[in-house]
Amino acid sequence: MAIDWAADLFFLLTPIPLAFISAISIYLLLFFLSNKNFPKKNSYYPPGLQPYPIIGHLPQFLRHRDRFLEWSTDLLAASPTNTLVFHRPGGIRGVITANPANVEHMLKFHFDNYPKGDEFRAILHDFLGRGIFNSDGALWRLQRKTASFEFNTRSLRFFVHRTVGHEISTRLIPFLHRAAEAGGSIDLQDALERFAFDNICKVAFDVDPAYLDPSRFRTGLASGFAAAFGDAAELSAGRFRYAVPFLWRVKKAFDVGSEKRLRKSIAIVHEFAIQIIRSRKKAARLRSSGGGDDLLSRFIVDGENNSDEFLRDIIISFILAGRETTSSALTWFFWLLSSRPDVERHILAEVAAVRKAGCGLGLDELRQMHYLHAAVTEAMRLYPPVPFNSALCCADEVLPDGTEIKKGSFLSYNAYAMGRMEGIWGKDCREFKPERWLDGAGGEFRAESPFKFPAFHGGPRMCLGKEMAYIQMKSIAACVIERFKLEVLLDKDTCPEHLLSLTLRVRGGLPVRVSRRNSATIDAGGVITSVSFTVRGANAVQL
Repeated sequence: MAIDWAADLFFLLTPIPLAFISAISIYLLLFFLSNKNFPKKNSYYPPGLQPYPIIGHLPQFLRHRDRFLEWSTDLLAASPTNTLVFHRPGGIRGVITANPANVEHMLKFHFDNYPKGDEFRAILHDFLGRGIFNSDGALWRLQRKTASFEFNTRSLRFFVHRTVGHEISTRLIPFLHRAAEAGGSIDLQDALERFAFDNICKVAFDVDPAYLDPSRFRTGLASGFAAAFGDAAELSAGRFRYAVPFLWRVKKAFDVGSEKRLRKSIAIVHEFAIQIIRSRKKAARLRSSGGGDDLLSRFIVDGENNSDEFLRDIIISFILAGRETTSSALTWFFWLLSSRPDVERHILAEVAAVRKAGCGLGLDELRQMHYLHAAVTEAMRLYPPVPFNSALCCADEVLPDGTEIKKGSFLSYNAYAMGRMEGIWGKDCREFKPERWLDGAGGEFRAESPFKFPAFHGGPRMCLGKEMAYIQMKSIAACVIERFKLEVLLDKDTCPEHLLSLTLRVRGGLPVRVSRRNSATIDAGGVITSVSFTVRGANAVQL
């Protein structure tokens, strides 16, 4: 999402904001003169990374903002400890690392010293309120305890599996068949995001917006909710990317530009969520037994006295996580797969072998797909859905690699860069190599430390939806690959341009041409045999 430059320019040219900015500039100057965190003359920085007085590394950031991940990766790789010190405007010191020991220190051993912090929470508060992804301390622990119990129940896993199976059968597969018959191209990233939104809304609310199916996409509040949710997510993410961090607050105060659009989008999202919550609470009061299997019903039963707003914040947070992350991971997975027909053949062979044992792909069958699990994981190693994560340091510390970090500083880990560190993954770290996750003897999936592979975070904030995400991604990948060929209409030798939103997306989308796979059976050696595949409607797709 581009920043609303017209509104920014307006604020830079009008008298009131000029006076405001002048006052801030004076404050920053005084802060600089007294700030002990600002770098001394003998501080070491890589060539071209020497910070400027008051504005810190702002010029370098602006110069590389369109390729921040690649730029920061190169800098981190060149650092002996894979760690860098950065300075924000005003001399605020921060540390960016790709060192697993530092990541473990931050996420596990010294977890309480690194909360999200007031600034992070303020940026997302309008959208996420006090939800689990935007809270710290006792409030976070309360939500985490309840959510952890629910995510570890077999009933939720079965509900997630049934939901994704139904959505694939009735929504995704028919959509791709229509695309194949039309013969044109589709934006696979957009399709996956719409599908993920439908799926997570069913899991969270037990409401299906039918966002992927134009013929069934409802008008009114449900359709408005889907569009507004996407806008609210992108506009909220835009607040993180301001070169002048406080500018979004000024725009919000004057209710102009992107902040005005954000306010309207959030109002639609919150109105829809509150209506669902109130209707579900009313239904729960009329029942003598428990509610449904969706997350909202579970939270209502577990916390009868929870306010509507509290439930709203929790559920919107889970929808955001489910909508953004799985679609990002699968988009990059299918792009990587387009240049590796050998990997695609291995996946086809594995799906066929599992199918021979039975017609369905149940939870047990999905667990047997070790190679597919490895391929999806390898895609997330190279293109983590959340490539960058930050926390606030509450007390002075020395990180395991010897880097000093001061109270009030930020500590960030760059998961994108970590997937490209030779010291972590070897000289072939930039290659898409699913085999690196497999046991050499048995071919079973072998997990790595979450502090080496932090795609699902780590420590006390370890992603609760990890298993749910793999169920969704493996179900989608298996069913799509065995039925369709996806021809990516981009240069396979050039990585698509990144778009940093709340997750890592492909700028401009991922255009693909869809065709039906004429052979659906693969022998044990990975050789395709000529067995035709005929569509018999939605029920032909069996999970």
